Amino acid sequence: MGFTYKFAKLLELRESEKENQALVYEKAVQRFKEVAEKLYELLKKKEDLESYQHEKIRTGIQVHEIRFHQKYLMNLQKEIDHYQNLVIQARHHMQFEEKRLMDKNIEVKKFEKLKDKEYEKYLRERVVEETKVMDEICTQIVVREK
Repeated sequence: MGFTYKFAKLLELRESEKENQALVYEKAVQRFKEVAEKLYELLKKKEDLESYQHEKIRTGIQVHEIRFHQKYLMNLQKEIDHYQNLVIQARHHMQFEEKRLMDKNIEVKKFEKLKDKEYEKYLRERVVEETKVMDEICTQIVVREK
């Protein structure tokens, strides 16, 4: 009789759930990266525009161009604010999914540890059975020789 783990199906299910959660977590990480990169691009654009505007002010610029740049900067700042909120939300979502993944991982490890313990118990029981069988065989041999 071979070893069969009584919670094998449950372990399989938990491993499947862990793999699915890993995919969900990877998507959350990817989303966070995308939003953070967009925020970085917007901040870089704002910085470049501000340095361009300061350079133009030193060399001379018309008032209507300053107004245009200021309007553009205000709209850019609104977009930056929006993306900052998106980054915060994406980070929270990513952290939430990471926590869920860690929980799934812990669950699988518990079942694996239980499986290992049951397998060790099975091996000990087999040794005891084999010892009994060997003792019985030895006893029968001794009885036959007499």
